Amino acid sequence: MSAPHPDIPHVAEARNVDWYEASARHRLTTLLDHGSFIEFMGPTERVVSPHLDLFDLPKQFDDGMVVGRGQFDGKPVLAAAQEGRFMGGAFGEVHGAKLVGLLRAALDVKPDAVLVLFDTGGVRLQEANAGELAIAEIMRALLDARAVGVPVIGLIGGRAGCYGGGGLISGCCSGLVVSEQGRISVSGPEVIETNRGVEEFDSRDRALVWRTMGGKNRRLLGVADAYADDDVESFRAATLELLASPRAFDLDALKARQHMLESRLARFGDCSDAIDVWAKMGAEQPTGVPDLPADAFQALVARIAKEHGA
Repeated sequence: MSAPHPDIPHVAEARNVDWYEASARHRLTTLLDHGSFIEFMGPTERVVSPHLDLFDLPKQFDDGMVVGRGQFDGKPVLAAAQEGRFMGGAFGEVHGAKLVGLLRAALDVKPDAVLVLFDTGGVRLQEANAGELAIAEIMRALLDARAVGVPVIGLIGGRAGCYGGGGLISGCCSGLVVSEQGRISVSGPEVIETNRGVEEFDSRDRALVWRTMGGKNRRLLGVADAYADDDVESFRAATLELLASPRAFDLDALKARQHMLESRLARFGDCSDAIDVWAKMGAEQPTGVPDLPADAFQALVARIAKEHGA
């Protein structure tokens, strides 16, 4: 276990930095209470992937996954953050095992929450079998933690988004906070285009990618539970709100969630674009939704939820 990371002295200023641009450690040290983060398997231990040398690929001293404990609003939490700038935050053996271990530790230490800062393109092709196994183990460990009353909150707003196995894991969380910069999907834009053709999905059309998989659409559809501006303070405030109203985790809650998904498919199944979905939801100017500032978007979410039950 390494010593606490030195944080930036002016915490209020530090939390105004862009979430999208920040590194995994910077997000964690500024999201948690000042000076409280203690990293497990820190940089000096240099726990790296044993597989990347076989492909003549560079390793990183933490394998792109930062895990540890700290305080969040004065309460004990466990926390993990993926480094999207290393191999796109992709899951490999060590990368995944660190998150599995953190979630299993939650069963013993019973923190007030586990916070997972997603930033991933999915599973590494070079470690595909180990990465896929890690995804399954993470999902099981996450649900085990929730079953004993530990909420697991996912935060999504990084460069790589939350794709592939990361998208599956995020769906198991107690709640998700997303920014406009965040994207959530099981299949990424390039994967869809490769398998179905550019006519099905043009991965170079950034407007299409963001209005399909981006934070605003995911919040409107109910995939994400809270929307945040692209700064640490906004993510912190949204996370506190979710923790103040934890989602139930029992059979009735799962049935209600399944009913919501079925209703959503029935309601929007004939829509060919997210703009069509927003129009059906009652947005007065659906083509303008991507340009809405955060406060106007939050007002739209509240109005749609009240008037249309979306």
